[in-house]
This record gives sequence, structure tokens and C-alpha cells, in this order.
Amino acid sequence: MIFSFSHPQYLFLLFIIPILFFIHFFSLSNRKKVALKFANFDAIARIQGVDFFSKNIVNLLLSLLIVSSMIFAVSGLTVQVFKQSSSFSFVIVIDSSESMGADDFEPNRITAAKQTAMDFVDEAPVGVRMGVVSFSGNAYIEQDISTDKIEIKNSINEIKIEGWGGTDLYEAVIASVNLLEDEDVKAIILLSDGQINVGKIEDIVDYSNKKEVIIHSIAIGTKEGGKTSYAISKLDEDTLESISYNTGGDYFLAENKETLSQSFLNILNLTRKKVSIKLSDYLMLFALSLFVLEFFLSNTRYFNLF
Repeated sequence: MIFSFSHPQYLFLLFIIPILFFIHFFSLSNRKKVALKFANFDAIARIQGVDFFSKNIVNLLLSLLIVSSMIFAVSGLTVQVFKQSSSFSFVIVIDSSESMGADDFEPNRITAAKQTAMDFVDEAPVGVRMGVVSFSGNAYIEQDISTDKIEIKNSINEIKIEGWGGTDLYEAVIASVNLLEDEDVKAIILLSDGQINVGKIEDIVDYSNKKEVIIHSIAIGTKEGGKTSYAISKLDEDTLESISYNTGGDYFLAENKETLSQSFLNILNLTRKKVSIKLSDYLMLFALSLFVLEFFLSNTRYFNLF
């Protein structure tokens, strides 16, 4: 499960909880001093059979639960769970930055990625909807969502190395999510060596989770690295693994063409989809129920709990 908030700015209200703790025990301390000055505590305890210094823990817990529930409700708490699905719409996202020209794949990373992506399109069931995005310093929509395998393969084949501008995965994810906006079950297949230098991973994860999109990452490259036109380019697994883990996707390491092809085929067998459940209404009803319970207890024979 993945938890998120549509209005996280209201979470600062959680600071109210330690303040309530302080007020509760401070008031009890004052009442204790008054009792010791003006009452015979031992006599009261024997006659009434109660602990005068009880910390009214039931009242405190109910109050804290009510306040916490209301804070999480106004913060827009949402939980994302995973369910089975029989079909998916994919956007294939291919890194076209200069590091993808490394020669640790024959003839280089991007050529191997493109060929395997086209094989994946061929292997996909008829009717599967796909789009294509490439990215380096900017993201480019190479193909809108379509069921035409020839168009999809042609768009993949036309992707070329961009030798400038860095590697902006965040913009690529935004473009891909927008392509998937009207699709029922959404997934991105990301092919990259992980050398992302534009955009924050946290922003990528937050945006994907907000839009209920799963990101499967295929790390293409070797740990030893390969030669490019500028230097040796090594694989950065941590970035890609983190993105997949935090969006509910799967991570695959492809150090040769065989494992690259197998990674794509494994994705076809993944059937879970991401579903968001907004908890705000449930939390408000829970808080209201607790308030009614507290009112009932404080006005009946159970009032001594308070």
C-alpha cells in the first residue's frame, strides 16, 4: 500500500497532539495540588472506590483519535492498493541522452533498447494500447496512444541520441502520464541507464502516484560501464530501482540482450493495477462516531471514566 495526501500542508496541525498531551497532564497536576490541600484523599478513595489521580486515559485517547482523524481527513489522506487487471495501456519511455551511446551493448545501449522495445510490441497481445516517449534534455512524444503496432514500432525506430541538455526524466514522466490520462490501467516502461541529472526522484514518484501510474524500470547497461564519446558511462541502478519500488512497479537489470528481452516479456505477465481510495469521508465519519461515543460516556453512568 502507498499513502499520499492531496493537501499535505494541513499536516502541520498534528503539532496540536503534543499540545493536547501537555494541557491534559498539566491540568491534572493542578487538580492534584488542589486535592492535597483541601481534601482527605484516603477517605475519598475508601468511600468512592476510585483513583482520584486517574489520568482519564479514555477521555484523552478518544480526544486524540478525533483530532487525528480530522487532521488526516482535511489533509486528503489517500491509500493506493493493488488489484488484478486483465489489460494494460503502456507508454514506452526510452532514454536518448548521450550516455545511452555507450558500447557495453552491441552496437550500443540505445540501439539494443530500441530493437528489444520493438520486439516487445510484436509480442504484446492484439489490441494493447501503447505510446512512445523519448527523453534527454527534453521529453518528446514520439507516438500517441495507439493499437497500430507498425506506427508504434516506426516511432521507436526513429529515436536518436541527443547529445545535449542532460537527462530530464521528470518531464518524460509528465508527458507519459498525460498520454495515459484517459486510459483505465496505466503503466510506464522506462528504459534507461539511470543517469538522471534533471528533476528530483521524489517529484517523479509523487506525480506518478497521484495519477495512479505504475513505472516498471529496465536498467540497461553493465556495472563496468561502456565507452561513450565523452567518457566511460556506468549504470546507476539505485535511481531506477527507487522509482519502480515507490510507484509499485518492478525493476529489472539488463546487462545483455537476452536479459533485456526477458525483462520486457516479464512485464507482459505482470497483472496488478494501482487503485486509489480516498479516506477523507471515512475519517470524518469515524471522528463523528467517536465524538458521539465520548458524549454518551460523559453523560451516563460511565462519566467517571472522564
